Amino acid sequence: MLTRAPIAAVVAAASLLVSPVPHGGDPPKPVATTLTVFAAASLRDVFGTLGTTFEQEHPGVKVRFNFAGSQELRTQIENGAPADVFASADTRRMDQARSAGLVDPADFFATNTPVIVVPADNPAHVRTLADLARVKRLVIGAPEVPIGNYTLQILDRARSLEGNDFPERVRTRVVSRELNVRQVLTKVTLGEADAGVVYRTDARSAGDKVRVVEIPREVNVLADYPIATVAGALQPELARAWVALVRGSVGQAALAQAGFGPP
Repeated sequence: MLTRAPIAAVVAAASLLVSPVPHGGDPPKPVATTLTVFAAASLRDVFGTLGTTFEQEHPGVKVRFNFAGSQELRTQIENGAPADVFASADTRRMDQARSAGLVDPADFFATNTPVIVVPADNPAHVRTLADLARVKRLVIGAPEVPIGNYTLQILDRARSLEGNDFPERVRTRVVSRELNVRQVLTKVTLGEADAGVVYRTDARSAGDKVRVVEIPREVNVLADYPIATVAGALQPELARAWVALVRGSVGQAALAQAGFGPP
C-alpha cells in the first residue's frame, strides 16, 4: 500500500510529462520587407492592383504606397522621406528630382489625357469647354500640381477657339484649387462643384458618379508619366523590380485597362 508521500511524488512526476517545457516564448515572426512607392494620386487604383501582383510574385514583401500630388511627393523626398520609387504625373517634377540628385534616371511608362467632369445630373448643363466660362463653381488643380498646370495650358491654348479673354473668364469661375487630382474629382462627385478638370483615368474610376465632357484635341495636352528608383533607396533591387513590372507587359496591360495610354 502506497503512503501519501510516494503518491504525491508520482503525481508531480506525471505533471512534468504532460506540461510543456519552458522555452522562453514563441519565436518572433519574421518581419516583412517593405517596398515604399511614392506615386501621383491618379495612379492610386492601378498601382493598388499591381501592388497585389508584386506581393504575390515576391513572398514576404509588402508594398506601401504614398499617393499625393507629384509636387508634394518630390518635396517629401527632398526633405528625407523614405521612398524607393517615385512615379510622377509630369516630367517637370521628375526633372527637378533628377537635377537635385534625388532619383536615378527615369523612364516613361504611361500617358494620360485631361477631360472635364461634371456631376451625373449635370446641373450646370456643361457640354463643351466653352461652358466653363459660365459655370458658378469650377474646381481645378493648383498651378503647382500637374493637373492644374495642364489645365492652365489648355485654357491658354483655347484662346484660338474662344477668344483671348477666355482664360480670364474661366478663372473667375474657379472656387477651389486642389492639391491633387483626386481632390478635384471628389468635389465634383459630391456635388460641391459644377465642373472640374481631371485625367481621363480618374473620370473612369468614378463610374456613373460623373459625366465626361471632352476637351477639343487641338487645345488639349498629353500628360507623360515618368518613373524612377530613388537614389539611396532602402530596397534598390525591389525598386528596380517594381519599375520592371510597371513597364513590362503585365503593368502595361493593367494601365491600358485603367484608361492610360502607352508611353
